[in-house]
Amino acid sequence: MTETHQPCCTELPEMSSEQLARLASLFRLLGDEGRLKLVMACIDAPQPVCCLSEISGMSQPLTSHHLRGLREARILKSSRRGKQVLYELDDHHIRHVVLDLASHVLEPCD
Repeated sequence: MTETHQPCCTELPEMSSEQLARLASLFRLLGDEGRLKLVMACIDAPQPVCCLSEISGMSQPLTSHHLRGLREARILKSSRRGKQVLYELDDHHIRHVVLDLASHVLEPCD
């Protein structure tokens, strides 16, 4: 996946109660280890359900269930190539969030 460098937000935007609830919902979705594995597997390239199921260790029906929620939340998007449905990150914002938080986790504790 070719990443065009987008500037990160430098200020916290004002959010309505509804927008804050949507943000909390995104963090809840990413807070599940299985769903996070699915998202991380799509960081560099689109992936078919069969590969995502294997990577996550979940059955294909359970993988599909989680993918549907991630797609509805605009974390992932899908496209069809022939008979395969491929999943990839919806946009650069998701990539930034996941990579920045992973980098934070890998930082040594003070």
